[in-house]
Amino acid sequence: MTVLALDAWRARRLAHERRVDGWVEPHLRRRRAGERHPVEDFLFTYYSHRPAQLRRWHPGAGVVLAGASVQELGRDYRAEPAGVTVDAEVVRGHRATSIDWIRTLLTRTAGRPAQLGCFGMHEWAMVYRQTQDEVRHDAWPLRLSPAQTAAVVEERGVRCSHFDAYRFFTAPARPLNVLTPTRERQHELEQPGCLHANMDLYKWAYKLSPLVPSELVADCFALARDIRTLDMRASPYDLEALGYPPVRIETAPGRAEYAAAQRDFADRAAPLRERLLASI
Repeated sequence: MTVLALDAWRARRLAHERRVDGWVEPHLRRRRAGERHPVEDFLFTYYSHRPAQLRRWHPGAGVVLAGASVQELGRDYRAEPAGVTVDAEVVRGHRATSIDWIRTLLTRTAGRPAQLGCFGMHEWAMVYRQTQDEVRHDAWPLRLSPAQTAAVVEERGVRCSHFDAYRFFTAPARPLNVLTPTRERQHELEQPGCLHANMDLYKWAYKLSPLVPSELVADCFALARDIRTLDMRASPYDLEALGYPPVRIETAPGRAEYAAAQRDFADRAAPLRERLLASI
């Protein structure tokens, strides 16, 4: 066990809260005003981790907080002679199946080479053969007409290995994908070049909380936030008015730009994946 002095752990908690507030407070202001942002709000609406949960700090398993109380920190903690610590045995006992599933997914994903040939076509498959009124982010126009958008999908094809992206494809787009991802095949198909697999490191991190330190959860959130930006810049939506210039994957230079960014994200994701595995 590592023992953190009262001043040390409170400083860490405050630093985490201030970091997260920079992400959470603009989202909460928009929510109160009834406004929607297709990029900045996604991680708070797609994932189940609430802003208050992201803001709450945990030291991770194996750390004793001197001068703390169980009442202050919550039911996942227990008292020790030197202070308070995460009750890791109890938490692991409740989540053993989930933890084993996450470990298997992370291990197998890390063991595969990154595939960089999808060029973000999953977002295009989500609007394939839809009108402007039918698309998910209907407040924002498409860069191309529905017919032109469909032509790009049909010309480029779709190579999506991620089930949670594939399940949002329109019905006509699903047969165009070279794979048929399912939840049961997730361990088999996920690979470290996939933007959504790397974005989901945030999901696996918060599902392991409070066994992992909140700084790691926040690091995964920061990566997911940057990935979401590329995801929507490469999408068929025109978000230039929001300050997001398009990555035009319908062109050769755009595809090269996308693949380079995808490789950078794979490189950033790899140590986070290893940190999660080490925590498990």
